[in-house]
Order: sequence, then C-alpha cells, then structure tokens
Amino acid sequence: MKKDFQKWHDKKEKIHTGRPYVFFQEREVWFCSLGANVGYEQDGSGDEFLRPVVIVKKFNTEICFAVPLTKGKKKEKPYYFTFSFRPRVQSTGILSQMRLIDAKRLRYKVGTISEKAFGVLKAKIRRLLA
Repeated sequence: MKKDFQKWHDKKEKIHTGRPYVFFQEREVWFCSLGANVGYEQDGSGDEFLRPVVIVKKFNTEICFAVPLTKGKKKEKPYYFTFSFRPRVQSTGILSQMRLIDAKRLRYKVGTISEKAFGVLKAKIRRLLA
C-alpha cells in the first residue's frame, strides 16, 4: 500500500498553524490525526488521517500520552489491551505504539473508558516499560 506522505505533510501544517486546542482528560477516547507514518507504525485514515486513541496521561493543556486503538478480535499478548467503551464494540489498545501527542491533533471525543479498565491499562503499560 502506497502512503501519501505529501498529503499528510500538507494536513499536518494546517493542524499546526490553524487548529485550536481542545479540552481533554485522561480516560477519554478521541479520534486523532495520527498521520501517515513509517513502516509498521499505526497510521490514521481518511482525509483527516484519523485513528482513535485513549488518553493515558495528560501533562498539561497541550500534550499527552495516548495509545492508538484498533478494532478486531481480542489479542492476548502483552503489548495489547482489549476493552469496550461502547456496548458490543471491542477496541484494542496497541501499547507498544503509545506516543506523545499535541492536543491540536485531537479532533473529536467518542467516549470514555471505565475507571476499572483504565487501571488495568495503566498496569499493563507499567509492566511493558519496566
């Protein structure tokens, strides 16, 4: 699959210069402009290069750590965490691709994960980084 890096670069410039910051909190799930990335890094899709992410750590009003999400069957590996924030819909966090993002990348909120699931997610991240 050929990636359109130029289209992403143009979009990224507009995000940087023209998009206002949004108000966000830990545990929230947002669609985020992640872009066209290198190799096996998770890409966004569509014209906005969007992918859902869960906000893991809010550092201030401008930046946070986020885990990209994917749909599909449950993965029982240490680098994944499957949960549901919508009825009958499973999402899987790709823990190995957690990254720092600027809040200007956040487009719109789609939900919030439960406190219990968030606690498990943070514990899995701690084990991954230990």
